[in-house]
Amino acid sequence: MPTLIQDAPWLIAMLVLICCSAFFSSSEAAFFFLHRRDRRRMGSGSRPQQIAAALLAEPDRLLTAVLFWNLVVNLAYFTIASIISLQVERDGHPAAAGSFAVVALLTMIVFSEMLPKSLAVLKPRGLATLVGIPLAAMVRVLDPVLPALRLANLLSRRLLWPRFAPEPYLHVGDLERAVELSTSDAALLQREQKVLQSIVLLSEIRADELMRPRVRFLSFRPPVSLDDLHGRMPPSRYLLVTEPDSDEVAAAITLQSLSNVPAEHLEHHAEPVVYIPWCTTAAETLEAMQRQGRQVAAVVNEFGETIGILTFDDILDTIFSHAPSRSERLLQREPIRQVAANTWHVTGMTSLRRLVRQFGVERPASKSVTVAGVVQEVLERFPQCGDTCDWGPFHFKVLEVSERGQLLVELTTSDAQEDAR
Repeated sequence: MPTLIQDAPWLIAMLVLICCSAFFSSSEAAFFFLHRRDRRRMGSGSRPQQIAAALLAEPDRLLTAVLFWNLVVNLAYFTIASIISLQVERDGHPAAAGSFAVVALLTMIVFSEMLPKSLAVLKPRGLATLVGIPLAAMVRVLDPVLPALRLANLLSRRLLWPRFAPEPYLHVGDLERAVELSTSDAALLQREQKVLQSIVLLSEIRADELMRPRVRFLSFRPPVSLDDLHGRMPPSRYLLVTEPDSDEVAAAITLQSLSNVPAEHLEHHAEPVVYIPWCTTAAETLEAMQRQGRQVAAVVNEFGETIGILTFDDILDTIFSHAPSRSERLLQREPIRQVAANTWHVTGMTSLRRLVRQFGVERPASKSVTVAGVVQEVLERFPQCGDTCDWGPFHFKVLEVSERGQLLVELTTSDAQEDAR
């Protein structure tokens, strides 16, 4: 009892240090567990939320400060624990000293690391808002020391690992070999290789080859109510909101992510879209969407007008579908369907990439990316039923023209025409 009374100030100090360590551990978990969507909302939220979002704008600075202060607190905690253990041992209780050291270690692990971090990931946004102001003060206190810490880090890398270099990016061949070594299932191997090929192909496909044309999606001018949907899910599965004074797409709502869809002012739940030029590749579009945490990209022409949208789901469909097709996705029909010997029906939305790949021919010169674009390019006007034209080895005859410009053409090859003669 005299020992406990004598060491009471030390024990209180250890308790305070445990709370401080829990503060920094939970702060680290909460801040770096936040989703991009949470960060954007916090950036335009209350003052504490804005402070927390500002800290995440410099993640290296934040992480360095949190780890530094946590290290200082832990060193102080174990220093005090060692002092108490030595004092108990000098009083003739070596077993009690050892037990105290073990209890002190377990207490630090459970109450300063495991429990705070586990609770922090459950409510990261709320906790980040709560600790944002005091943590910002602690980070600012450490700012004068940060250059010295960065210098020490640089010198340690130069002295201890002078030849250390970041590993190069994996090449497609490396990924394919990894897949081959990871499975013995031939069918699974083939599917995985197909996915890898689709991922690589994203760097070659332009956004306007995958996008949903403007005539194939619905958009609403704010204010938007639930009645505007007429009880149906939009074809793109995203509610697209335009600018208040124009028809240009400005924001989108992922309806499936809303647990409770309000009846009025749906535009308040919308997130801004990513704007990309029509010539951007699908890979660059996906990177921009991930970097900004968006689900929808608006494809614009050289005049800044929206000509289509590309959603995250569209890109995933391109990657994981066995034979991805925009015609099947938007029109629910095969892009290329054989109707007779050497005769096919082709939708105008069919990409030229798919066309030349299916027929195994070299792609003739063209500025267009779809069959409809080629027909318009060759005819130099808007197609009408019965129009015919040639493009390389292909002969097109326009069968249908919808009010919105969607085409259905009959395709025959030059070989079939020679046989007919």
